[in-house]
Amino acid sequence: MMLRNLRAFFTKLFTPPARLLLRLGISPDVVTLIGTLGVMFGALYFFPRGELFIGVMVITAFVFADLLDGTMARMAGRSSKWGSFLDSTLDRLADAAVFAGLVLYFTGQEDRLLDA
Repeated sequence: MMLRNLRAFFTKLFTPPARLLLRLGISPDVVTLIGTLGVMFGALYFFPRGELFIGVMVITAFVFADLLDGTMARMAGRSSKWGSFLDSTLDRLADAAVFAGLVLYFTGQEDRLLDA
């Protein structure tokens, strides 16, 4: 029940921007790709520099693209196995970038961690 209400909330929230992007001719796959690249940038640029809060904020902003692409595909009647595969695969790349960014951050913290 709670998940159904949450899905309804996000569907209502993302319908206007999804409609706008579709009207502009932007495909759900492009939104998926932009979201993934944004997450990867946020993780691999900010995390190794120790700017974790900014990195999380950038990642959070681009994660919304991941929610938006599915809404766009359903609205356009373009839900497909390819879109699901692309979304899932790029999600794993984004996850890997987050972990890599954290690894780079923590390997650079070696001296500080030993001092504690």
